[in-house]
Amino acid sequence: MATESLEDLQIVDFSRVLAGPLATMVLADLGAHVTKIERPGVGDETRGWGPPYDAAGMSTYFQSVNRNKQSIALDLHDEVDLELARELILDADVLVENFRPGLMESVGLGYDALRSARPGLVYCSITGFGAETANAAALPGYDLLVQALGGLMSITGDPEGEPHKVGVALVDVICGLFASVGILAALRHRERAGEGQRVEVNLLSSLLAALVNQGSAYTLAGETAGRMGNAHPSIAPYELLHTAEGELVLAVGNDRQFRALTVALDCAELADDKRFSTNSARVANRLQLRSELESRLRRTSAAQWALELSAVRVPAGEVNDIAGAFALAEALGLEPIVAAPAANGRLSRLTRNPIRMSATPPSYRSAAPEMPRGRDGPT
Repeated sequence: MATESLEDLQIVDFSRVLAGPLATMVLADLGAHVTKIERPGVGDETRGWGPPYDAAGMSTYFQSVNRNKQSIALDLHDEVDLELARELILDADVLVENFRPGLMESVGLGYDALRSARPGLVYCSITGFGAETANAAALPGYDLLVQALGGLMSITGDPEGEPHKVGVALVDVICGLFASVGILAALRHRERAGEGQRVEVNLLSSLLAALVNQGSAYTLAGETAGRMGNAHPSIAPYELLHTAEGELVLAVGNDRQFRALTVALDCAELADDKRFSTNSARVANRLQLRSELESRLRRTSAAQWALELSAVRVPAGEVNDIAGAFALAEALGLEPIVAAPAANGRLSRLTRNPIRMSATPPSYRSAAPEMPRGRDGPT
C-alpha cells in the first residue's frame, strides 16, 4: 500500500465554512490527521447550508471540504472544553483558525500564548482583510463581499449589465490554497530550523494576488480594467461566439492557431489582413473580428465546429453544464469522482483531489464526519 506524504502530521482545525476547511482537507487528502473543532449543537455553519442535501440529510456544501477528518464539539468558553482544546494543540504540528481577529487570543489560544509551550507549532490564521488595523479586523470576511471590494466583480459580467460574482466562492478557494502552501512552507522551515511560525493569509490579499494580469495592468501600467463579458483584455479571439446552433468558445492564443482557424472557416485571407494579422491588431479590432468570424460560424452548429476546430488544434469547445464537465473528465480518463466511506456505511461520491503523485498519492479514507458528540470523543 502506498504511503502518504503527510501521514505523520497532526492538525487541529478550528476553521469553518470554506477557506480554512479546504486548506485542511487538501492536507488531509495527502495523509495528515485532521481533528476538526466544532461548536456544540451547531457545528460548522455549512452543515446547515442547503439544499441540496444527500440521502442521509447532510449538506453537500459541508461535505465538499471536510472529508478525511474527525470531528469533536468543544465550547471554547467552557473551562473543561478549553483545556481539552489546549491539549490537542500541544500534541499537534499545525493549528488552523479563521475566527475574527482577537478571538483566539481572548480564550488563551493565540499564537503568542502557545509558542512557548509548543515551539514547533505552525499556527495558520485566515482572515477576511488582515488584522493589522482595527478597521481591517472588524470587516466581515464573506466571499461575496470580498469579490465586490476586491475588484473581481468589476471585471466580471456583461459590460452593459451589472457586476457579477463568480459562480462559486472562488476567493475562499484561492485563499485556502494559499494557506495550504504557506503551511507546507512553514513545516519545511521547521525541518531545517526546528521552530514553528505564524502563517497569516487573508481573503482580500489572496484575491489581489489572483488578479494576475489584471492586477499587473494596474500596478505596472496604471490601467484599470472593466467588464468585458466573455472577452479577454489581451487576447483575441478569446471569447464566446454564436453559431447556427449554440455558442462556441474560442481560445486562440497565437498566430498559428488563428491561421488554422481562418483556414477551417474558409476565410484564410483574414490571417493576412493587417487588422487581424497579429494578436495586438486583433485585440485592437476585436469587434470587427467577431463580426467576421460569426458570419462564418453561422454555417453550422457549435458542436460541429468544436469537432472540426479541435481536429486542427484550434482550442474550441461548447459550454458544458456541471454534469457535462464531469462527463468530459470521465471520457478523458481523469476519473473525477472518488468514493469515501461514510459513517452510515454508505460510500460518498466526492470530487477527486486534482494532485497526482506517483509515490504518495492522495487518499480518501473517510467522508465528512457526522455532527460531533462533544468532549466524550471525536466522530
